[in-house]
Amino acid sequence: MAETRRNPWPVLVVLVTGFFMIMLDTTIVNVAIPAMSAGLNTTLDQILWVLNAYILVYAVLLITAGRLGDLYGQRNLFAIGLAIFTLASALCGFAQNANELIAARVFQGVGGALLTPQTLAILTTLFPPERRGAAFGIWAGVAGLATLAGPTVGGAIVTYIDWRWIFYVNVPIGIAALVATFVIIPDVRPGRRHGFDFVGVILATVGLFGLVFGLIEGERFKWGQIDSYLITIPEVIGAGVVLLVLFVIWERYQAEPLVPLSLFEERNFAVANWIAASIAFGMMSLFLPIIIYLQSVRDFSALTAGLTLAPMSLTSMFVAPFAGRLADRIGGKYILMVGIFLFAVGFSTITFVAGPDSTWVNFLAPAIIAGAGMGMTFAPMTTVAMRNISPRMAGAASGVLNTTRQVGAAVGSAVVGALLQNNLANTLHDQAVIHAALLPAGYREQFVAAFSSVATNGFEIGTGQNGAKLPPGLPPDVAQQITTLAHDVFVTGYIDALKPTLVLPIAVLALTALSTLLIKRRKRTEVPQVEPASEELSAAAS
Repeated sequence: MAETRRNPWPVLVVLVTGFFMIMLDTTIVNVAIPAMSAGLNTTLDQILWVLNAYILVYAVLLITAGRLGDLYGQRNLFAIGLAIFTLASALCGFAQNANELIAARVFQGVGGALLTPQTLAILTTLFPPERRGAAFGIWAGVAGLATLAGPTVGGAIVTYIDWRWIFYVNVPIGIAALVATFVIIPDVRPGRRHGFDFVGVILATVGLFGLVFGLIEGERFKWGQIDSYLITIPEVIGAGVVLLVLFVIWERYQAEPLVPLSLFEERNFAVANWIAASIAFGMMSLFLPIIIYLQSVRDFSALTAGLTLAPMSLTSMFVAPFAGRLADRIGGKYILMVGIFLFAVGFSTITFVAGPDSTWVNFLAPAIIAGAGMGMTFAPMTTVAMRNISPRMAGAASGVLNTTRQVGAAVGSAVVGALLQNNLANTLHDQAVIHAALLPAGYREQFVAAFSSVATNGFEIGTGQNGAKLPPGLPPDVAQQITTLAHDVFVTGYIDALKPTLVLPIAVLALTALSTLLIKRRKRTEVPQVEPASEELSAAAS
């Protein structure tokens, strides 16, 4: 144990390997959706649950998993999560139908939730405060690398091998990391045993489930009744919020709460949670419409779309460790402010240059700027949040921080998805009216009605989509003219809808940059203290 505390960097390597797998799986599956749908002969709604089942379970269990690490040892929970995730990855690859794949993805979400909070908790325990920024920087750089590897490696695997290998690739990495976990990571635990708040677990789990489920599925059910069930999406979200309020009230009176509310008495931790949620809101809001634009408007393949945004993730990966070290020296407040500002500027420029004929060259410079901002964001944010957290609270704090981030991402996807769809309904109709003037008079009304129907019934966006189906029996010359005009309507309409949609997440990021002023800076004369192992920790290295 003493040797590990003197040189904790090998532990960091093992931790970020497991974390890399979790982050990779949040992006790599997206590019495989069409191939999985065809391979399993399933519907779009079912295949979307392949994405949502993982996100839902992952987000809901993070707080509980963080506290379980405090109770039973962070290394043990990390190993259990890693083992579950690795086994679930193999089961995903072997799935023969959509239901089997969804069940395996739920299993993956459990493993990911158990693993993720332990990474920050172990780093907080092993690295003294004055060195955590560098460690968190590498941790954040790995997140950038996973963001890069997801669309690019996933696109290559789907294109040249088979979609099942996006899951199989986790198996050898997971086995190697699991062996290294018991060889390298010490079994560090708080010196005092914690109780377990079962009522808090139920309230937090069910409340988060209602909130996240409602946000993820709201658009699919038109924010109304859920199929034949006598309950609506607003009621599900409302019930979730009520349960979370009850959870907070319950926690105030517990001697051993699931989430110690005293964490939020530390102003920097409270502000960092707001920042984490807002950044996740902005990032998920921005990425989804841009990815759709690249593949549906510009007809880029999944691999090409991933490579177009690759400079962002590459830049982030290289900047993050330096930002983390700098945060150790001068504090994370102004680094974080500049990083969020650069990310907003970069994505504003990406939105501005997105046109009907834009190439990857147009996105290169703004992607680098956004990547630099992203790299200057995660490590300082984590440093600010965790700097004053004691090791015995690290698991709970890490669980709260990661949960806040996931809920922010879910809110961002839901809000911007709904806003984009509403804007599309207007822009497609307007562009159809304008382009219909170029058609023979007898086809104009039918042409406009086709796009109005698309907007009303829900728009399915895919590569090569032109917005509306041609009616049967058209003369060949008219059919060709309508096909060309329909494509032009879709391209122009989507771009017209995209730009105002992205004003909201960019504005949220700008507000978030200003909110960093609330962070208390570390005094220059303050000497960071390493919390004594004899008081806080009892080690049982194995």
